[in-house]
Amino acid sequence: MALSMGYGLVQEQRMKLTMTPELRQAIQILQYSATDLLHYIQEQLIENPVLEIDETAERGDAGKNDWDVQELRAWTQYLKPRTGSVEREVKENEVDPIARIASPEHTLTEVLEAQLRYLALSPTEQKVCTYLVGNLDENGYLDISPVYVCKRFNIDEDTMEACLRVIHSLDPAGVGARSLAECLRIQLERDEEPDPIALKIVEAHLRDLAEGRMKKIARALDCDIAVVQRAVDRIKRCNPRPGLAYHVGEPRYVVPDVVVERVENEYVVLVNDGYVPRLTVSRHYEQLLYQEDDRSRQATHYLKNWFQSALWLVKSIEQRRHTLARVSSVIVDKQRDFFERGLDYLKPLTLKEIADELGIHESTVSRATQHKYMQTPRGCFPFRFFFPSGVSTDAGGNTSAESVKNKIERLIAQEDKRQPLSDQKIADLLKAEGVRISRRTVAKYREEMGILSSTLRKRYEN
Repeated sequence: MALSMGYGLVQEQRMKLTMTPELRQAIQILQYSATDLLHYIQEQLIENPVLEIDETAERGDAGKNDWDVQELRAWTQYLKPRTGSVEREVKENEVDPIARIASPEHTLTEVLEAQLRYLALSPTEQKVCTYLVGNLDENGYLDISPVYVCKRFNIDEDTMEACLRVIHSLDPAGVGARSLAECLRIQLERDEEPDPIALKIVEAHLRDLAEGRMKKIARALDCDIAVVQRAVDRIKRCNPRPGLAYHVGEPRYVVPDVVVERVENEYVVLVNDGYVPRLTVSRHYEQLLYQEDDRSRQATHYLKNWFQSALWLVKSIEQRRHTLARVSSVIVDKQRDFFERGLDYLKPLTLKEIADELGIHESTVSRATQHKYMQTPRGCFPFRFFFPSGVSTDAGGNTSAESVKNKIERLIAQEDKRQPLSDQKIADLLKAEGVRISRRTVAKYREEMGILSSTLRKRYEN
């Protein structure tokens, strides 16, 4: 049977999810952090001529007009300042605590150049030393070829070495070094009685020291291992990066999106929206809605989209605040034991549990907890801190990975440093407490916390 081809009209019903601009903006604002939201609002204030920061706007007498104008007037009423939102009042004489944070007054280069001025140097040495100081990296190391410096200033190697010794004599100790070994040696030689064993370890056994081969070092230096231990302790007091104390970087501050405060025996969740400016419409454009002349009608038609955009922005901000409050309240309720008793009682939690509790989609909870922080009586934590993975217990329940890490850290702090606990021993002790965990998991958590292995933690003392 041949197939017939032709044109025709077919009517059918189909369900389709459409991403409207309003929904897209709401999703975008929901996942903004406190600082990002403030920047976004500032951009919208510049772009939208209708929006203004004005809490004193008064509403004029409403006149009769067509349906569209009545709707716009309803939008302006919605944009009026409302009571009930949580704000933090700042007293006039109260100083912003961030303003009290001191920043380095001088850079490393400025500090070293100031010291060079007080030294009796020849003009050539002054130029070379200033040039070397200007070529130090942020750690205080000199990463430049001495041959290049000699050719640049037409000096010999002895003069170059003399200039390097001048740089090495400056504070902080260790600046101008060309390697880690040289940096440590400069600091060790500053002691009144430099430890000869420590100097030998720095010169020839740094790799063995990093890998914890204390016995090998003792055999190579033909000394008691306790002497090596004392020398290693002295080396560890040195600063491997002396220039970082003067490194000037842009500070990054965390603004909590939600504040949890304890009131008697309950925890109150407050959305920290005091930094968000009050948005309202311009009085000039609002008055155009109540005039009946043709010019005002044309302006109303032009401003309709801007009023609609302003409405969507304010509604999205309100929806973000409402969603954050609901999600935070459930998190506090689920993790109440953590707020009451500490890190050991942090429970495993998933985004799906919060979504099922609130009757919303899991992706909404994910956006609401992304790049946001919660200020609690126990400190400031990112939202994802309250969603740890779980470890099985003998009681049939689960405990969070953070609580397990806390227990591992406590066991290591209480161990005998001459016989440190191995990862397998830590796993056995945790199993005795009812926590089912393998040796590999203990090693993984230990490395995440930056704790050395038992071999590197071992101390050799009499």
